[in-house]
Amino acid sequence: MMRVGKAWVSLVACLALSACGGGEFSDIKAWMAEVNARPKGRIEPIPTFQAYEPFTYQASNLRNPFEPPVRIVVNKPKGSRLIKPDPNRVKQFLEGFNIEQFEMVGLLENPKGRFALIKGAGGVHRVKVGDYLGQNDGKIVAVTDSEVDVVELVPDGEGGWIERPRSIPLKEHS
Repeated sequence: MMRVGKAWVSLVACLALSACGGGEFSDIKAWMAEVNARPKGRIEPIPTFQAYEPFTYQASNLRNPFEPPVRIVVNKPKGSRLIKPDPNRVKQFLEGFNIEQFEMVGLLENPKGRFALIKGAGGVHRVKVGDYLGQNDGKIVAVTDSEVDVVELVPDGEGGWIERPRSIPLKEHS
């Protein structure tokens, strides 16, 4: 009886093994045919080498982004609310032009006073202390041999006004 059981196990094992090996291997044969059909002797080119470009770190002198920023207080001149242009004053002709375009070209003096000759705004104009020129209410405060001193009133951006001194130097002709 034992022999019949061993024979029976052997028979079942043979049937199982024969079922596994009975295929045609068509997928393997197709792959082998594809590999064999590839052209022989062709080697893919070597990829091009890109040279290393060194990098210099430029932000070493900047603030560390992980530390809180240092607050910088700029001492901006504060304007005064007491100083302001007179809105009722009649504007003079030379106030319609930028003060940068004027240049002092001469000086006149007579018993009536000292006058500067200012070139700009399409001609040469005679001005004295107290006259206005430029677009920022520039008032002439002094006329010397070498320059015309002007004080402009410019807004400070906070509702006040700042007196900004400027000078127009004498242009020397060569």
